[in-house]
Amino acid sequence: MFSKEFERYGSYVEKYKQLLLDTEKYLFTIPELGYKEYKTSAYLEKEFEKLGYTLTKAGNIPGFYTVIDTGRPGPRVLIFGELDAVVCAEHPMSDKETGAVHSCGHHCQTTALLGVAAALKEEGALDGLSGSIKLCCVPAEELLDTEYRESLRKQGIIKYFGGKVEFLSRGYFDDCDLAFMVHTQGGGSHVIFTRKDSNGCVNKNVEFKGRAAHAGGSPQKGINALYAATNAFSAVNALREKVVDGEYNRIHSIITDGGQMVNAIPSSVKVETQIRGVTLDAIRRFNVEVNRAYAASAAAMGAGVEIHDRPGYSPVCNDDNLLEICERVALMCTEKEKLHATRRTGGGCSDIGDIQCVMPAVHPYVSGATGKSHGADYYITDPESATVFSAKYQLVLLHELLKNDAAEAKRVVAEAKLPFKSKEEYFACIDSFNNDKDAVIYNEDGTVTLDF
Repeated sequence: MFSKEFERYGSYVEKYKQLLLDTEKYLFTIPELGYKEYKTSAYLEKEFEKLGYTLTKAGNIPGFYTVIDTGRPGPRVLIFGELDAVVCAEHPMSDKETGAVHSCGHHCQTTALLGVAAALKEEGALDGLSGSIKLCCVPAEELLDTEYRESLRKQGIIKYFGGKVEFLSRGYFDDCDLAFMVHTQGGGSHVIFTRKDSNGCVNKNVEFKGRAAHAGGSPQKGINALYAATNAFSAVNALREKVVDGEYNRIHSIITDGGQMVNAIPSSVKVETQIRGVTLDAIRRFNVEVNRAYAASAAAMGAGVEIHDRPGYSPVCNDDNLLEICERVALMCTEKEKLHATRRTGGGCSDIGDIQCVMPAVHPYVSGATGKSHGADYYITDPESATVFSAKYQLVLLHELLKNDAAEAKRVVAEAKLPFKSKEEYFACIDSFNNDKDAVIYNEDGTVTLDF
C-alpha cells in the first residue's frame, strides 16, 4: 500500500505520462556533449514554456532554470536534471559524427524534471507546501571533451568544466538552500538506490614534447615524445602501491594524440588524465606525485612536458539527513525490497559534489536501465520507471521537505555540516588546482630542474 502522497502526486504525473515517454524517446535520438546541448536545451525550454513557465536561460551556454513559489515563506529547494550525453562510438545508437550517446541516462533525468514541472502546475499541487522550488536543466556533467571546454574557458565563456560548478559561479544558485538530483540506474523496475559518498577528481591535459626525426634513417637525432609518455605511464603505475587505503585514489589516462606518422619519431604526444579520490586533500597529494612522475619521465628522455591541471569535481558527500529522508520517502513509493541503501564509497564522480560543498544536497538513483553505464549495451528498457516513477518519487521527496511549514527542509539546512564556510572559500580551494607548467627546465649549465 503506497502512501497517500505518492497516490496524490502520482495522479498528477499520470496525466503527462505520454508526454514523458515521448520526450525520453526523442531526447535519446539527439545526444549532445557538454556545453553543446543546444538542441536538447531548446526542446526542453519549449516544453517548459508550453506549461506556462518563465525561464532564465544561461545564454552563451545551454541550460536554464525556473522558480516556483508556493506563496508561503521557507527554504528554496533546487532540483536538477542533466542535459549531456557521453561518448561511446561503438554504441549502435551513437551519433555517427560525434560518437555521443545517452548511455548514462541523463535524458531520463531531464524528462523526469519535466514531469515534476508539469505536475506542479496541477491545481492543488502546491497545497501544504512552504518555500519555493527551483527547477534547473544543467549542462556538462560528464567530464569529457575537455579541449573544447578549455577553448571556452580561454574565450571567457566559462570558468569551469562542470556545468553545475559553472552555474554556481554565475550566481544562479545563490538563492538556494538545499538540493537534490535523481539519476538513472539499472536494477529492475521502481528500484531506488542511495549511497553515502563517492570520489572527486582533477582533470589533466598533458603534452610530452620531443624532437622529430626519421624513424628509420636517423632516430638518434630525435627525442621520442611517445616513449616519454609511456615512461610516465609506467612510473604512475608504480605509484599505485602508494595509494592509501580508504582514500580511493584512482588514475586513468588516454592518449589523445600519439604522433603524426609511423616513420617519424613523435615530437608531440598529448595525454588526458583524471585523478580521483574521496577527499580534495587526497586528490591534491596524489596529483603532485603524478606530476613528478610525468616530469621525471620526460626528463629521462631529454623531452619536455607541459602540464595543464584543472579542477574536476569535488567528492560527493550526500547529506546524512537528506539520505535518511530519501530512504524514508522510498518506502512511501515502492516496496521495501526495492530500496538498496549502501554507505560504501563509489569510484565515480559528479559535480553534485561541488553543490554539496556549499549547501546540503543528495543524489539518489532510480532504476530503468540495463547494460553497463557508459557502455555500448546501455539502454533504457523501462522508461516508465526512469521517467514517470522518478518524477513521482521526486515530488513525494519535495513534499516531505516542504510540508508542515518546510520543517524537514529547515532541519536539514540547520544541521548541515558543510566543508566550506562560504562559496568564496570553496572557489578559492578548487581554483588552487589550476596549474599550467613547463615541468622540465633544461638549464644552461647542463642541469635539469623539475617544476611541477
